[in-house]
Amino acid sequence: MRTLISTAFVSLDGVVEAPGGEPGYRNSGWTFKDIEFDPAAYEIKGREQDEAAAMMLGRVSYEAFSPVWPTMTEDFAGYNVMPKYVVSTTLQEKDLVGNWGEITILRSLDDVAALKETEGGPIIVHGSATLNHNLSDAGLIDRYHLLLFPVLLGAGKRLFSEADRDKQNLRLVESESYPNGIQKLVYDIVP
Repeated sequence: MRTLISTAFVSLDGVVEAPGGEPGYRNSGWTFKDIEFDPAAYEIKGREQDEAAAMMLGRVSYEAFSPVWPTMTEDFAGYNVMPKYVVSTTLQEKDLVGNWGEITILRSLDDVAALKETEGGPIIVHGSATLNHNLSDAGLIDRYHLLLFPVLLGAGKRLFSEADRDKQNLRLVESESYPNGIQKLVYDIVP
């Protein structure tokens, strides 16, 4: 069974929207504005590329990343060569880029569950707030890799849904605090 890992930059109040400067959000770029850069805080990002065997995205994140990431051969070399899975009911094969390796469209959470049952290494979920909500609510996420930023953003897309569901316990397996206020938090889901 494959491990499904959700990775996110998250504000203290749970917002994950537009951390890197994506247009359309009033606090866009919040991960670097007024926060001193500390390369040690991002070590986990390089490790994720080395350890993941595949990447999963929702349609909106796929449409944002696919025109940009394939050209970023230095920063995203590992992600550019690994298989990608896009979970979408509307994306068509003709909408896929041709320069980003193997890309498979999954149409449902049942397809995601079936993928998890296959052989292979971990699958890392990037961006994709809506997909994260659905995966979490369906009990499909196994681990969270979070970089928690010392900012409050108020409105914005959140990592976790507001679904009324049973309590889910997490086990902290790795943590570190950095001088710039960022905290690395890695949690496994407790079955």
